[in-house]
Amino acid sequence: MKRGLMRRGNSPSVSRWDPFDEIKQTQDYLNDLFREFLPSVQWKGGETMSPLVDVQEKDESVVVTTDLPGVNKEDVDIRVSEGMIEISAACKKEEEKEEEGYFQKERRYSSFSRAVSLPASVTEEGATAKLEEGVLTVTLPKTKEAEKPKVPIE
Repeated sequence: MKRGLMRRGNSPSVSRWDPFDEIKQTQDYLNDLFREFLPSVQWKGGETMSPLVDVQEKDESVVVTTDLPGVNKEDVDIRVSEGMIEISAACKKEEEKEEEGYFQKERRYSSFSRAVSLPASVTEEGATAKLEEGVLTVTLPKTKEAEKPKVPIE
């Protein structure tokens, strides 16, 4: 760590050391570390998150899974239409701390919306959604294909 005045190149000019450079570098390092170890949630500037979504096709259904840490089920909205599923949520958290001679109140607002294509035609009838321990699982039954009429041979 360099402190005080720094000389740049062969120039006789001197510039001041910026103490925030190291803080910025540390913040960038920590952001990279979180992205590496928590890939299921991608943070895109500010407090907007874009969770990764898994889509699995089974014999009778399509299962969609995504991580939603810290989100309550009341804050989640799921919509299915035209071969797509859209999962969105907006949650607001407030925290108050009052200690001797000190008061603090913080608010945090985060939101996201994610739409992905479904690999098969599905129906909302019989669909289920569960949010357990921060993991949302949506199971959508596939639509039954209409029985194709058989053409008799003369």
